[in-house]
Amino acid sequence: MKKISVVIAGRHATSICLEEEFLHELKRIALIKHKSLNDMVTEIDRNKKTNNLSSAIRIFILKELKNS
Repeated sequence: MKKISVVIAGRHATSICLEEEFLHELKRIALIKHKSLNDMVTEIDRNKKTNNLSSAIRIFILKELKNS
């Protein structure tokens, strides 16, 4: 597990804990979409269906991989 700090919507600092594999995929997806990691997490946070941001990120990554 790796803990990283992110800033959501340019104003809310938080940390997320993800497995290295998920973190790698999140960074790869952000690069493909031409977004910063903070912007990618902000988008995921805005659209999440769960209160747990790390879970929402994993679900987002799974959906992205299934759609590619």
